[in-house]
Amino acid sequence: MFKLYYATGTCALASHIALEEAGADYTTERLNFKANQQNSPEYLAINPKARVPSLVTDRGILTETPAMLAYIAQTHPKAKLAPMDDAFAFAEVQSFNSYLCSTVHVAHAHKMRGARWATEESSFADMKRMIPKTVGACFALIEQKMFKGPWVMGEQYTICDPYLFTIAQWLEGDSVDINATPKVAEHFKRMADRPAVRKVLDAEKA
Repeated sequence: MFKLYYATGTCALASHIALEEAGADYTTERLNFKANQQNSPEYLAINPKARVPSLVTDRGILTETPAMLAYIAQTHPKAKLAPMDDAFAFAEVQSFNSYLCSTVHVAHAHKMRGARWATEESSFADMKRMIPKTVGACFALIEQKMFKGPWVMGEQYTICDPYLFTIAQWLEGDSVDINATPKVAEHFKRMADRPAVRKVLDAEKA
């Protein structure tokens, strides 16, 4: 049994979808960021980073989306969410998800998390102005050089797909036109049609 701590509108959606796709036995607990629940003593005892997602397993607690996605895939091999029998192909999956985590998500975060990198209000405004350019450039690179199609890694659906779908949900708010990257746009629509994705989106809206 896994327990996923998440908040709506966050990257935790990727792990939530992966758990559902894997057929995992799991429960969820939603945090209210507006109430600063992520900084409560109870949650900090689970994840001292004060962020989501967190995944409670029978071996301990995992944080960081790429690690959690890999663990979900590895513990549910029948779901075939990653190429477990090919070390290089699995590394490619990790490379893609690491790029989403370390570069694309960070570029997006400059819109509302500027205090992590600066103290001047003028700096915050400048960061926000850069969002369409930086995030747009990330997705252009994904479209042109990283996306194999029809799924991220090619014919096989993997843990890369819910992660890309999750971050692509933020494009409109970042003033980036998803249609400028047609393969990503088509992928987004294809993901939205998957039963597991629809189930998780409905659950997070409830």
